[in-house]
Amino acid sequence: MKKILATASGIAVLAWSFNIAFAQPNLIPTEIINPNDKLVATVTIPEHAVEVAPNIFDLGLAKDADGTVVQGYAILHPKNNDAKPDHAGGPKNNGGGGKGTSKCFAPLAKGAAWKTTEPYIFNASNSDGMNEAFVTSTLGKSINEWDNQVTFDIFGTGTATSSVLVADEFSPDGQNEVYFGSIENSGTIAMTITWGVFSGPPSGRELREWDMVIDDSDFSWGDASVDSSLMDLENILVHELGHALGLGHPDDTCIDESMYRFASEGETKKRDLNVGDIAGVNDLY
Repeated sequence: MKKILATASGIAVLAWSFNIAFAQPNLIPTEIINPNDKLVATVTIPEHAVEVAPNIFDLGLAKDADGTVVQGYAILHPKNNDAKPDHAGGPKNNGGGGKGTSKCFAPLAKGAAWKTTEPYIFNASNSDGMNEAFVTSTLGKSINEWDNQVTFDIFGTGTATSSVLVADEFSPDGQNEVYFGSIENSGTIAMTITWGVFSGPPSGRELREWDMVIDDSDFSWGDASVDSSLMDLENILVHELGHALGLGHPDDTCIDESMYRFASEGETKKRDLNVGDIAGVNDLY
């Protein structure tokens, strides 16, 4: 289903700490920098954040606005051959399958999906000269690639903003956000943080929030079908939106899936969902 992207001025990774009193975590500072206005948002990474699958980090527990206890995952998208580990997938006990099957997918947790359609906000400002119209249309097209596979509207209406957006590393703030910035982790193309209920009976699991950061400090962005030296915006957005709707990375043999966890400049094949991606979104929705 087509999405209408409204324009307005709006509002604007990693944490681990939950017990009865929500203790203060032991933190390691790093930075995400907005290259357009040079404002710095410090991302505090706890020493004991757990990498539960390659490039997928458990942020621990927090409380949503309604008091629901939620868990966060920060999912990094590395460039090809950057710190390539020996396996992939979602956190654990999440289903999925291998190459050549319709189960070439890995949900973050079985049953953890959106129960209601929520809007999102995005800041199209970037250091690569992409205008707002291009970013807006590319984001909408990438969303439709997923939404067109199921009857449920996964993603709601997008609203453009000129405000500085900051990924929520400690707890959800009730906003789904997309923006360009600088990710400190070397070789990371983009990062999506997904908050939700990932444990308990699958019928009670759900997603609550997503934030996406696209690194335009270390990578140059645009339309790779026109200039193959660029990181293709649509290619990466389709992948990151898969995390926002509840999918992790499939097995590393699933090289043709949009959710395959590596990417490189000039790549465009992730623009179109493959059989495993389609099976994954239909498994959740």
